[in-house]
Amino acid sequence: MSEHQPEMVLHADRLHAGYLPGINILNGCTIEARKGELVGIIGPNGSGKSTLLKSLFGLVDIRDGSVTLNGEDVTRAKTNQLVRMGVGFVPQTNNVFQALSIEENLQMGMFTKPKNFASRLDEMWDLFPMLADRRKQLAGSLSGGERQSVAMARALMTEPSVLLLDEPSAGLSPVRQDETFIRTRQINQTGVTIVMVEQNARRCLQICDRAYVLDQGTNAHQGTGRELANDPKVIELYLGTLAADVEAKTGAIKTQEEV
Repeated sequence: MSEHQPEMVLHADRLHAGYLPGINILNGCTIEARKGELVGIIGPNGSGKSTLLKSLFGLVDIRDGSVTLNGEDVTRAKTNQLVRMGVGFVPQTNNVFQALSIEENLQMGMFTKPKNFASRLDEMWDLFPMLADRRKQLAGSLSGGERQSVAMARALMTEPSVLLLDEPSAGLSPVRQDETFIRTRQINQTGVTIVMVEQNARRCLQICDRAYVLDQGTNAHQGTGRELANDPKVIELYLGTLAADVEAKTGAIKTQEEV
């Protein structure tokens, strides 16, 4: 990197966290994301990837370590506080209000800044034009890829400085996966820092600036997307296995787009 690095937006240092007393899923995980970066998180199933994002968003208690957001300690901050401070989160599942329309879903994302709703809504229609024409349609009637777009748009309504994406391509057909990755990069190019957990490791490494490989809740490898995609150890230990997992999942189920 150059001597003049972008300012740090998010820094998680040696995190230990878990769901059950005395059992950690994260075991000293450390990541950082600088302004304007797209940071990928990959690794085997059960490596702690989603737990990491949930810890950063206040959904899992951090037992040791620290998290700073724009230089401020947010280790013990609650989810609603983090939203107000500029953190957006898109979970893998149950990420839309199915009984509400697309527009109403986006309105739900503006609870912290209701006065800015109209202007932000116009910006989301520009970023997600496929949603604009169907704004009155119920979110529950949308395909998986369309729901993912609604969830992303809702998270962006509050103008977050960092967006956390948990497995955005999971359960989507290959075509919809490509659309999701393109959309993620477009969002990043508007200036939003993105930390993305992703099952499609090779595609993730193609679009991210930097990435971390997690294994058993700690850092196994880190580097630029290009470096990791061409690292013999990463290829041998992770990329082949992860690619096989993704292929098995996409081949075993009919996605909502294909039904």
